[in-house]
Amino acid sequence: MQTRKDELIQALIGYLLEHGLADLSLRPLAAGAGTSARLLVYHFGSKEGLLTEVLGAMHAHVRDSAARLLDTPPGQPQPPLRRFWDWAIADANSPYLKLLYELQVLAARDPATYAPHLQHDAAQSLAAALAVMSAPQRSTAMATLCLAVFDGLFLELMSTGDRERTTAALDRFIELASSASPSPGTAQP
Repeated sequence: MQTRKDELIQALIGYLLEHGLADLSLRPLAAGAGTSARLLVYHFGSKEGLLTEVLGAMHAHVRDSAARLLDTPPGQPQPPLRRFWDWAIADANSPYLKLLYELQVLAARDPATYAPHLQHDAAQSLAAALAVMSAPQRSTAMATLCLAVFDGLFLELMSTGDRERTTAALDRFIELASSASPSPGTAQP
């Protein structure tokens, strides 16, 4: 059974997906969620508490959705990185990722406020990437490289809107990564 707080979290996620995190203040956020700033403080304790719970719920949504996508039987025609790309650029999912990238930019400007919302997610992203990589390529360095290429191409897509070019670049990276020989001693179980 969904509580009032759960309903608020969903409404707040919707507001953030539409308006972003920059210049976030409680009054417009509360109005967008159909409540008052006072009730938000009552339910979440503070703006920081609100951000922690709402961003945590959003991270969980993205993580669970991506895990279902990547948890497919062997023999899929597309590599996991390409399946994740197609999932990420879909209209239903790209607003979530855009908000996560906005959070990264804000964390670079104000690490004390925003970095704690990313630290756990970064470790989980790395673990997920390692879990879907084939044994010859599986290494922390290669997983980090794949994540960084994905991040860069997604940022490029967000700033230019050029889906064809960024998707072609991702496909080329996958070809290069698939043909690359792993460095000696880097494979992980």
